[in-house]
Amino acid sequence: MFTGIIQALGTMSRLVRQGDEGLLSITTDLPLEDVLIGDSIAVNGVCLTVTAKGSQTFTADVSAETLARTNLGNLHPGVSVNLEKSLRLQDFLGGHLVLGHVDGLGRISEKTVRTKSLLFVFEVPDGLSKYIVEKGSVAVDGISLTVNRCVRNQFHVNMIPHTAHKTTLGSKRVSDLVNIETDIIGKYVERLMQHRGGAGPGVDWKLLSEKGFLR
Repeated sequence: MFTGIIQALGTMSRLVRQGDEGLLSITTDLPLEDVLIGDSIAVNGVCLTVTAKGSQTFTADVSAETLARTNLGNLHPGVSVNLEKSLRLQDFLGGHLVLGHVDGLGRISEKTVRTKSLLFVFEVPDGLSKYIVEKGSVAVDGISLTVNRCVRNQFHVNMIPHTAHKTTLGSKRVSDLVNIETDIIGKYVERLMQHRGGAGPGVDWKLLSEKGFLR
């Protein structure tokens, strides 16, 4: 589990294709002394398991599902990536709960430079837009961002200079693809609302209202 607060940038040194899967190697200044083989690191918001490491490098297997769902398969040597080590219980939760399980790809449709910030508009598939809400949280390439507003299958975010400088989004261009992970809470609520089998009645609007979740 992660927070969406990027700790360092890395550089993709190689992606070796192995059939439908791959082996990804990253070079970084991120301290790796406390990272063990088998630990997780989020690369552009994708939770990957470290299979080998050096003082400034680590390697991870990338499944066919990950290559199909994320932008990792489009990386080429020299491209920068966002990195975050997995959350420890004593760490600050500075962003929001991010699983590193990317839902799909979004596309930058607008990028506007303002005096002290950047305004991005991202376009996402129709199936994802329902999980993104105004003033809610979303992870874009692993970065925890607050949604300013939603318009159909697009959402707007405002990025401060610090985030733009410390992550890859500051150098992204219109039409670039980004990894999108929506807030897990909405997906669980939807699943519970759909459940009508088993011993109980499931969760519905009536139950939520009775328990004070709706006003």
